[in-house]
Amino acid sequence: MPSETTRPPLTYAAAGVDLDARRRFIERIRPIARSTHRPEVLAGVGPFGGLFQLAGYRQPVLASSTDSVGTKVKIAALLGAYESTGVDVVNQNVNDVLTTGAAPLFFLDYLASSTMSADEKEALLRGIASACREAGCALIGGETADMPDLYAPGDFDIVGFVVGAVERDELIDGASIRAGDALVALPSSGLHTNGFSLVRRLFDVGMGGDASAERGRLERAYDELGTTLGEALLTPHRGYVREVLSVRTRVKGVAHVTGGGLIDNVPRMLPDGLGARIERSAWEAPAIFALIEREGRIEEREMWRTFNMGIGLVLAVDASEVAAVRSSLPDALVIGEVVSVEGEQRVRLQ
Repeated sequence: MPSETTRPPLTYAAAGVDLDARRRFIERIRPIARSTHRPEVLAGVGPFGGLFQLAGYRQPVLASSTDSVGTKVKIAALLGAYESTGVDVVNQNVNDVLTTGAAPLFFLDYLASSTMSADEKEALLRGIASACREAGCALIGGETADMPDLYAPGDFDIVGFVVGAVERDELIDGASIRAGDALVALPSSGLHTNGFSLVRRLFDVGMGGDASAERGRLERAYDELGTTLGEALLTPHRGYVREVLSVRTRVKGVAHVTGGGLIDNVPRMLPDGLGARIERSAWEAPAIFALIEREGRIEEREMWRTFNMGIGLVLAVDASEVAAVRSSLPDALVIGEVVSVEGEQRVRLQ
């Protein structure tokens, strides 16, 4: 063991945190963030706090949300799919504020890891910026944290935070929903960002085993998927900003179908005493769900409470508005209706 006089001086970089590298990384991502800026942005990446000037609203109501991508990041790390993970974290959060009718204004991220390279971090930020531009949302700041000893080599976590705004008289709060209203759904692009702890255990991926073997399982092609398992699982979470805002004045309630599936999330937009009757034959779920159900011998109710089953967003609309909503949203599907209920079971699958 080196003596006190021969041991080299300890530095922050030697402990796993390179301040010079962090400064260089901030300079790399500054133009990426700037590409998302709206005229209201007064200060973005760099200062201690982002600044956004709220303008153009009469009676603005602010809506906010924060969420992570969950354990989907384990599969993304195995396959090096960092950019798509950036898309995931934006759309997961943006869709949540959309349920109020709010347009997303600005977004911040928190990225933590121990061994991610600058290139990997930049790829993730490019995904965030791409999704922000698509949503009309400015990336105005965040935090990139090096956390040696807390995250295992290769592991990382990404969390997002979004703020949106809506006029008070255009707020969607579900209060006007009545029995007989139609449930109009927009398809998901796949699993989105939920159910991955079950999926990883089922396919034995991202479980801390042999990384090469785990990648091999993810790179297996399945005929019914038309692609590899990894590509199907990592299909980015779909965003619905343009769709919802285009029909906002015709919509009474919006449910983002995340953890808990249709069974748990549709009731979140409904007043007390109301539930949903959903016709399972109204749409065909993507093949990835049937594969998971078969390979895991998963019971039907467990599938419906864990996964979105091919539905990303559900809108409650007056029956008289269905034609107009579907005209504006070509891929929208009528999947059921609002019904009166008693007791705890508020969603009936038929």
